[in-house]
Amino acid sequence: MRKYLHILRLFWGTSLAAEMEYRANFAISALTSLGNLVGSIFLFHLLFQQSSTIQGWTFHEALLVMGFFTLLEGFANTVLRVNLSRIVRHVQQGTLDFVLLKPIDSQFWLSTRNFSLWGLPDVAYGLVLIGYAGSTLGLGVVDYVSAVVPLLLGVVVLYGIWFILGSTSIWFVKIQNVTYVLKNLLNAGKFPAAIYPTALRFVFTFVVPVAFLTTVPAEVMLGRSGWWWIVGAVAFAVGMFSASRWFWRFALRYYTSASS
Repeated sequence: MRKYLHILRLFWGTSLAAEMEYRANFAISALTSLGNLVGSIFLFHLLFQQSSTIQGWTFHEALLVMGFFTLLEGFANTVLRVNLSRIVRHVQQGTLDFVLLKPIDSQFWLSTRNFSLWGLPDVAYGLVLIGYAGSTLGLGVVDYVSAVVPLLLGVVVLYGIWFILGSTSIWFVKIQNVTYVLKNLLNAGKFPAAIYPTALRFVFTFVVPVAFLTTVPAEVMLGRSGWWWIVGAVAFAVGMFSASRWFWRFALRYYTSASS
C-alpha cells in the first residue's frame, strides 16, 4: 500500500506540473463550469416555479442532488476521463505493451497515471452547492458526515462503469460514441430519481445506476434512505469494482500486443 501511495503521489505531482503550464485554460474551464452550473440551477428554478415540491422533493433538496452530481462530474473530469480515455490510445499505438511490462498493477497504472486540473472547479462548485443547500435545510455536521460513505460508494460505481467501458477498446478500438451516450445518460443524475416514471426509475437504479451516484447520498443526508439502500449501494459498489477487475483480466486474454 505504501508503495502504491508513493507512486500515486509521483504520478499526480508530474501531471500537475505539466498542467500548470496552461493556467489560462484552467480559468476558462472554471468559467465554463460555472456557466453550466448556473444554467442548471436556472432550469431547476423554472421547474419549481410551478410547484413547491416535485414528487416529494423541494427546490433545495433537489439542489443537494445537483450538488452531488456536480461533485462526481468534477471527479470524473479530474481522474476518470483523462486516464481511461487513454486506454484507447494505448491500444491503437501499441503502447499498452509497455504498461503490461511494468512491475505494477496495470489497472492501477491506467486508472491513476494522469491527473487533470480541469475538473477541480466542478468539485469545488459541488461542495459549495451541497453546503448551501444543506445549511438552508438546517442540516447539521452529522448529516454531512453521513453522506460521505454513499458518496464514496458512488465514486467506486462510477469508476467501475468507466473502466469496464474503457476495457472494451481491446475489441472495439473507437468507443468514443459509447462514452458520449454514457455521459448523457449519467446527466439524468442531476435530478432526483423519484421524478422519473417508474420504468426510467428502474433503468436509472439497476441498469445505469444513476440513483446510487447522486440520489442515494442526498437521501441519506436528508435522513430519508433506509438501511437497505446503503446495503444495496455497498453490494453494487463491491460488485462493480470486482467486475472491473475481472473484465480487465478477461479483456487482456484477447489483447495480441503490437508485436504479435
